[in-house]
Amino acid sequence: MIAKPTMMALLASFALTTAAHATGTLMDEAAANRFAELALSCVHREYPNKISHVLGGDADVRPPRSLTPVFYGCFDWHSSVHGHWLLARLAREFPEATFAAPARAALAASFTEDRVAAELAYLRDPGRASFERPYGLAWLLQLTAELRSWDDDDARRWTAVLAPLEAEAADRIRTWLPKLRYPIRVGEHSQTAFAFGLIRDWSTIAGDNAMRALIDERSRAYYLADVDCPLAYEPSGEDFLSPCFAEADLMRRVLGPAAYADWLGRFLPGIPRTAGDAWLDPGIVTDRKDPKLAHIDGLNLSRAWMLRGMASALPAGDPRRASLELAATRHANAALPAVTGEHYEGGHWLGSFAVYLLGGTGRPAG
Repeated sequence: MIAKPTMMALLASFALTTAAHATGTLMDEAAANRFAELALSCVHREYPNKISHVLGGDADVRPPRSLTPVFYGCFDWHSSVHGHWLLARLAREFPEATFAAPARAALAASFTEDRVAAELAYLRDPGRASFERPYGLAWLLQLTAELRSWDDDDARRWTAVLAPLEAEAADRIRTWLPKLRYPIRVGEHSQTAFAFGLIRDWSTIAGDNAMRALIDERSRAYYLADVDCPLAYEPSGEDFLSPCFAEADLMRRVLGPAAYADWLGRFLPGIPRTAGDAWLDPGIVTDRKDPKLAHIDGLNLSRAWMLRGMASALPAGDPRRASLELAATRHANAALPAVTGEHYEGGHWLGSFAVYLLGGTGRPAG
């Protein structure tokens, strides 16, 4: 049984400052312990479960553990994927923590050749061409990127076991993108900008230069000419991703610093050039027991990491950096205390978003 840190200890670990951001990860072991517990409690919890499942006949009426035997927990497939990512990330960052051994055991139980073969067969069914595209597939690549980055014998073995799924996810993206005429600008799972960021980060770690070139070409085609993103229209009531900030966080990966600074000025001209955060209020959650309304906690977390990503790509003297950092801190502090697991509607996935933020994932080192 993993001990729960007190709420006061959690809140202390959640105190975010611009100075702390510069040091890299903002998690202490108490916070990491709490997030690991959330994932450990759900990666092999089958019910409740929301499946996105096309039935081809009576034989397809099966329980989640039979349909997708690797990623059947955490309420839905994509949350299970990034729940496994969370465990890999924290076990790598905190190898001596009390949760490290249970995390490794959970990963080992999921990542077996038999389970992966069954998972792959499910994905390859002709009726599932759009399954978890692009969000879940992008998180699967992020998971394998994490394992590839871990200098550990188990991680290398799990990377090899997951290789067929990794290849399938990448092939699906490669097949889909040349046919996707328009970007998807919503604030939920089908959004292209956030997924492109995850996929591009994976391509760098995996050494897939062709995928990186494809993402860059599509990003430029979809987004380079964009101006005056309508930030006043955000958030929509069930967003967990910001259409405007996700695009800006993607394009800082694609463009060099000078070009990005210019592009951002056209795309979000309202970012203050004097230090202040009143320009952007965190979203308000009215009911954390409602699975869709609870998305706003995720929006605040993802906005925080996107704002920090944007700041990291601007030249050191750019006056917008301070406003972006302050707004990021404000959003993080609004959302992190809610990542408690009190309600499974948020507890099955928000820990992954908290770790992505606090671990500095997706941002350049230093």
